[in-house]
Amino acid sequence: QVQLVESGGGLVQPGGSLRLSCAASGFTLDYYAIGWFRQAPGKEREGVSCISSSDDSTYYADSVKGRFTISRDNAKNTVYLQMNSLKPEDTAVYSCAAARVCGATIDSDYWGQGTQVTVSS
Repeated sequence: QVQLVESGGGLVQPGGSLRLSCAASGFTLDYYAIGWFRQAPGKEREGVSCISSSDDSTYYADSVKGRFTISRDNAKNTVYLQMNSLKPEDTAVYSCAAARVCGATIDSDYWGQGTQVTVSS
């Protein structure tokens, strides 16, 4: 059974950090591009970051560039999203998706259930 499970969300103060994990089961993550997306209440889903399958190229939305870092650990079949200098506007449900290329992750059939990130004082 193909499954993605996110974890690591929580409540953090502005300026704080969190590390999200996207763990895969039922398939090998290193053959897939993994995208992180977020959706805040009343807003559309937004692409945050992606790591490619071919050469681990990384991509970031302008809103998180310089603050977030995506990485993968193939031995653990897990992709991480390190989030630093968090802002209240980063508050959202964060989800990961798997596809052959980064551009296809938004249309993926493989999504996790999401993890809530709340940035508030």
